[in-house]
This record gives sequence, structure tokens and C-alpha cells, in this order.
Amino acid sequence: MVQFSRISLAFGDRYILKDVSLVVAAGTRAALSGANGAGKTTLLKALAGIIAPDSGEKSVQKGCRISYLPQAGLVYRGDSLYNEAEKAFSPVKSLISRMETLASILERVKNDDESAKLLEEYHILSEMVENSGYNMRKQKIQAVLEGLGFAPNDKKRPTGEFSGGWQMRIALAKMLLATPDILLLDEPTNYLDIEARSWLEKWLADFRGGYILVSHDRFFLDITVNEVFELFQGRLKHYTGNYTAYETVRKAELESIIKRYNDQQEEISKSEDLIRRFRYKATKAAMVQERIKRLEKMERVEIPESLKKMSIRFPDPPHCGKIALTATGLGKCYGTRRLFDGLDISVNSGEKLLVVGRNGAGKTTLLRILAGKDTDFEGTVTYGAGIAVGYFSQDAAETLDGSEEGKSVLEYMEMDAPIALMPKIRDMLGAFLFRGNDIDKSVAVLSGGEKSRLALLKMLLKPMNLLILDEPTNHLDLQSKDALMDTLKAFAGTVIFVSHDRAFMEGLSMKTLEISRIGTISNVRLFYGNYGYYLEKTVTENTVEAPPKVEESGKKSGSKELFAAEKRRRTEARRQQRREADLLSAIEAFEKEKDALEAVLSTPAIYTNGEKARAVQAKIDRLAAEIEEKTAEWEKVTSD
Repeated sequence: MVQFSRISLAFGDRYILKDVSLVVAAGTRAALSGANGAGKTTLLKALAGIIAPDSGEKSVQKGCRISYLPQAGLVYRGDSLYNEAEKAFSPVKSLISRMETLASILERVKNDDESAKLLEEYHILSEMVENSGYNMRKQKIQAVLEGLGFAPNDKKRPTGEFSGGWQMRIALAKMLLATPDILLLDEPTNYLDIEARSWLEKWLADFRGGYILVSHDRFFLDITVNEVFELFQGRLKHYTGNYTAYETVRKAELESIIKRYNDQQEEISKSEDLIRRFRYKATKAAMVQERIKRLEKMERVEIPESLKKMSIRFPDPPHCGKIALTATGLGKCYGTRRLFDGLDISVNSGEKLLVVGRNGAGKTTLLRILAGKDTDFEGTVTYGAGIAVGYFSQDAAETLDGSEEGKSVLEYMEMDAPIALMPKIRDMLGAFLFRGNDIDKSVAVLSGGEKSRLALLKMLLKPMNLLILDEPTNHLDLQSKDALMDTLKAFAGTVIFVSHDRAFMEGLSMKTLEISRIGTISNVRLFYGNYGYYLEKTVTENTVEAPPKVEESGKKSGSKELFAAEKRRRTEARRQQRREADLLSAIEAFEKEKDALEAVLSTPAIYTNGEKARAVQAKIDRLAAEIEEKTAEWEKVTSD
């Protein structure tokens, strides 16, 4: 257990933490919420003992081990991945060394009382070693590394070869393997794909200790926490329930705050008006001074940035044809490694297509090809009539040139912004976490995450009708993600995107393209539904009875028979998907025809003529029957 009692910490004249009280113990499953700059990281560092508070009391139970994972900045070099991961067990090795020393002493001790004390210590240490999982460390290391997305052949790779995101996965792996009593995780999902996030959710569910999470992934928080602490203006407030429950309660509270804020702003406005009008009248000097003092002493009501509802609107997309993009026979190789082969895609205008697949499946490569950034591929990509493409990549921060970096954030945004949007630039920057004095910062001094946010916003200001987005929600907080998702859902153009944020994936997608591999063979499947529908279908596939293994001379068959069975299953799955698509297209066509006839039926020339009205109504009835029949067939196909 670690306990804070009335902890305060200030930077200059600003309180980051003010009379904060908090207990974190075994079983704690908490999220820490608050706007950017509210002090969440500072509070975690204080809990971890990295920062000392100015006042208050901190109590840590004897033997309690606290581990803190920062957002970024950890780098490992000089050892293999496996050896680095095994260092998580270094404290256990010191326990084993002490046990060996005790065993040696016990051989020489003659005094029974002393022997009893040494044996008790030896027994305690033995239990600690057993509970640490040290004897099963090879299996644990393999499970954690694979769970976090490392390939089996990565274990021998030098840690210095891994990029920044993978370096943070190494840090997370070491922390999980060390199994501390209290985990303090600051944005642990920033560099994890959807599979690694799902694995971490399960790991945390089995964790016996306590943890506090800072995360901008609402779905992840809803799965992993049962209480929320909100940090606002240095104060800490507690809410029970998952993150969605917290937002619901906080929304009701916010309505009250907004009313008090508006009332206070009205009072301030009236007072300032009186001060301006009578400042230089001697007869009103006392009243003016009283008003000035009242304003100075007034405790201002503020609306938490973390709960402000932001909405942003981007330029309407240019008019274009029905088909946004068609790709035929796409293939891509890196040396001898083939990512995909014979890939065909057709995307209609207005669709929101999500691309999913495990790390290394080729999602980013596919998006680069579709965006025209990678021209070394097999096959063809054809844009529809009038298509204007916008592309956002994960490394967008690296694309800024020197002349752009010399400008302020506001100047950079105003460079190419349409005239109609100029008055809204500040609000848009606020929605992307550039608030207050942030807009006057030089682009050159921004962090990589800040530059990525700025590049995404800049791209969205241009009038385009096909957006190809690779991880657009990285470095955005929950409210910014919501604002971006609402904007993209309302966007009349087409969006093809990759994301690892479950709520964003499910909320925006209309269709889901899966890229997968069986050994060296790539496979691409299109699902006619959002990410939730895709998960439902794939879970059903994974729970059906496995294809029978052909026995030959009393021995298991080879990989050819297994591959053939898998190929048959996938062929049947593709046939079913085509049937689903055909039925949906037919239903849509019938519904459009029915709507048109109903419009005709409402015209005076028809509804005043009994014979014509009956004929049109008969056609409507036939179409309704067709729709009902096709819908029933579609429901049967999708439930098989």
C-alpha cells in the first residue's frame, strides 16, 4: 500500500497538486483523468518517489514495490532482448544469493535459537523466490514478449536495434515480468497495436497488485478500471465505476459548472463595464475600488478542458464520382518477403474503410501504395473522377521542412488555410490540444507528438474527398479523438484508415479489410460491417470446430492436408462474404426503388387516379415482400 495525505506540490506560483489524498493498494484498478498539463504525470512521479512533494505525508508499506512507466524516453542498448527482459528478475537473484549464504551459515551454527531464526529467514526468502516466478522465468519471458508483439526471432536481437515505440514495449515487458505490488502506467497503450492492447487487458485482469493508469483509450479504460480519479486545478476527486460511468456523472456535474460559469461571467462583465464607465469620476471612486477588489478576490469558475465538448468542421469535399478508388492485383515484396499478393479493392465514395491485421501484415505499406507514396509495387491503383487525396502517416512529424519549423504554430496553420476557416483556426488548434500560449510556440520546439497533431490538422484543412490516415489518433487525448471521429463521421468524403484505438475503429468504420498471413501466404478479406461486426465474425470463425486432421498409416498428416483444409475454409468464407454483399446490394436497390415509388404515389396525378394508385401500390407491396425475403436470407447467411 502507498498512501498520500494532504500532499501539495507547486511549480513557481502555480499549484500542481493541492491537498491531494490518495490510497493505492492491492486490488486498486484506477484511471487518472485530467486535461493536458493538469499534473497527471507529476502525481504518478510523486507516488513513485521520483518527485518529492512540498508538504503533506506519504506512507509506503514496508516491502511495497512500486514501478512507474513513463510515456516515452526509455532506451536500452548493449544486450539482447531476452537478456534485457531477464534483468527483471535481478532482485530475485539477490534473494537466491542470500539463501545460499544462509545455507552456508546454517552448516556451521550450533545454537538452536540462532538456527531457528536463520531457518525462518531462509523459509521467507524461499517463498518470495517461488512467488516471483523465477523458476518459470523462461516461459514467462516468452509469454510476455509474444503478448506485447515481439516475434520469436526478436529475442536474440540487440535492444539497440529497436525503435522508440518498441523500446517502450521492452520497458513495459520488464515491468510486467518484475510483478511489482503497485503499477503506475503513463500512457502504456501509446505504442501498442490492438492485439498487444488486448493481451495487456487480460494481463491486468489477472494482476494481483494495484495499478493506476493514464490512457487516452476509452475502451481500454472501460475494460481495466473500476474507479477514476480526476485531477483538476490541483485537486483530486474520486468517482466509482469505469471511465464511461465517470464521464456520465461528470457530464451532469459539468452542466452545473457551466451554469455557474455563465452567471459569473455575466457578473464579471457588468462589474468591468461599471469600472470602465466610472473609473475617472471622483464621486464614484469608492464604488469602483470596491468592484476592483471584488473581482481580484473572486474565485473564478473554470470548465475542465478534459470535459469540454469540442466540435470542428473541415472544408466540404470536392464533388467526385461514385467510385473513390479501385486497386487491382496489388502485390508488394521486401526482398524475399512478400507482404501481399493479388489484392483487389474497390472503395465507394463516402465509405469509411478500416484496415486491420497483425503487426507486419502490411497495413502501413498498403496505405502508402493507395496514397501514391509508394510506387514500387505490382498491380494498379486507379482513383475515381474528381478524387483529391490527403494522406497522414505515422511519421508526419518528420516531414516538416526548415522553413515551416521557423514559424509559430498559429502562423504555420494560417499559411494555407482557406479564407473561410481563418476565424476558426484558434478553435481548431484548441481541439487538437494547442491552447493558450501554445499557439505562439515555434514549430521547431514542438515534440514529435505535437508536430504529428499539427500535421494532421493542417492536412484536414485542405478540401479533399479521399483521406488515407495511418494512426491519426496517436498523441490525441480522449476529447480530441471524439472531436476527430465526429468530424470524420460527418465528412461526406471517403476515409481509409488504420488505428489501434478500439472505440475509434468501431465508431468510424463502415467496412473492415483484414490482411492476414498463413505461413508465407497472404490473405485479404473484406467484411461488410464495422470493426465490432468484424470481431463478431472472426470470433465465430475461431470457435467453430477445427478442420479434421487426415490420418495416414496411423500418423498425423503433413502440412499439405492442413493447408488444404484451411484453404477450403477460407474459400467458403469468401463465398459467404460475396453472398452477403450481393444480398445487401439487392436489398439496397429494392429499398431505393420502393422509396421512389412511394414518392410517386404521393403526387396528385397518381393518388387522385384510383387505377394508377393501385398499380403503384401493388409494385410497392411486391418490393416490400422482396425486401423482407432478402433480409431473411441475409440474416440466415450471416448467422451460419
